[in-house]
Amino acid sequence: MIAGEGKRPVEEQAVRIPLDGAGVFGDLSVPRGAKGLVLFAHGSGSSRFSPRNRFVARRLQERGLATLLLDLLTAQEEQEDAGTGRYRFDVTLLADRLLRAVAWTANHDDLRGLRVGLFGASTGAAAALRAAAADPEGVAAVVSRGGRPDLAREVLLLVRAPTLLIVGGADEPVLQLNREAFRLLTCEKRLEVVPGAGHLFEEPGALERVADLAADWFARYLASS
Repeated sequence: MIAGEGKRPVEEQAVRIPLDGAGVFGDLSVPRGAKGLVLFAHGSGSSRFSPRNRFVARRLQERGLATLLLDLLTAQEEQEDAGTGRYRFDVTLLADRLLRAVAWTANHDDLRGLRVGLFGASTGAAAALRAAAADPEGVAAVVSRGGRPDLAREVLLLVRAPTLLIVGGADEPVLQLNREAFRLLTCEKRLEVVPGAGHLFEEPGALERVADLAADWFARYLASS
């Protein structure tokens, strides 16, 4: 399906990434002439239908970046997690799924050759950082929105991808966790605090600021040479 009236045309499709005996689903959007690809790892208890992540994804698409919004759990796992919370903090599992998705994109006709960035929210940010540490050649940039990088503390020294941490100024506990993680990162890095914003960036203009920061970061580091 082609979307985008009067804007850059975007090819949209639902995809399934196979796992052992199962699969996870995603929504892939590829602007014409895409110059990079961003995979989204949502936070605990959320899904690829997160309106906040979709808002950011649209902004990235307007900047010529392809996006893949992912559910990192299978349908059965999501059902179990809704009742028990068993999987939402298993960032090792989520990072492994994210790495499989990165490998899958390398063999997709519309995505082959595009540099890959990861956008993670909440626990998804920890998964993104773990994936970046495990695959320094495959992951070219990372952006965290209200993330929990402390859940990837033991691998932060291994992250080589330029990393942007975005935190709301009113989200004090998470801001402190991000400041501590920022000190451990040795890659090119930036910590951006959105004044007055809470954990969900629901304040007027806050999510727009997140989207602009992420778009600038990814456009800078994913532009194919």
